[in-house]
Amino acid sequence: MKLKPNQTRTYDGEGFKKRAACLCFKNELEEEVLLVSSSRHPDQWIVPGGGMEPEEEPCGAAVREVFEEAGVRGKLGRLLGVFEQNQDRKHRTYVYVLTVTETLEAWEDSVNIGRKREWFTVDEAIKVLQSHKPVHAEYLRRLQLNCSSTNGNSILPSPQANDNYPHFSATTTASTGGVLASSRR
Repeated sequence: MKLKPNQTRTYDGEGFKKRAACLCFKNELEEEVLLVSSSRHPDQWIVPGGGMEPEEEPCGAAVREVFEEAGVRGKLGRLLGVFEQNQDRKHRTYVYVLTVTETLEAWEDSVNIGRKREWFTVDEAIKVLQSHKPVHAEYLRRLQLNCSSTNGNSILPSPQANDNYPHFSATTTASTGGVLASSRR
């Protein structure tokens, strides 16, 4: 398991833990997404992301987390949305799109905890994530709903507290293990 000594968890005014993540794509076609093995359950795949540090902007945290967990750098694109998880943990995650331009042979988490990474088609990734990380699967479903002929990859200003970015509340359903997501704004 990944241990981060001296890590300070940051929370917003509503008590949600502030997180950031990236859907990392092989190219601008957004057909293949990079997933990493979970530090808690190495046989399961997740979207790379993690907690924001004090005074860190969501876009900076997303890029840092992807570099630490997946060993990739790239062109940061649009903010897909802000996703809330209200069940077990109160998380509010800013999810960005990143087009990978550099892949390291060895990176921090591969060396320290043996983390692995693998490319999946978007549909395969949704299936892989649905059983144990349904909120992560919802990121990709939201991406599919928002797709257009031009993917809109451009650097965005950092979201503010009164932003107009889409917010999604994800609630895990007990009967199906699925996720219900609704736009808050």
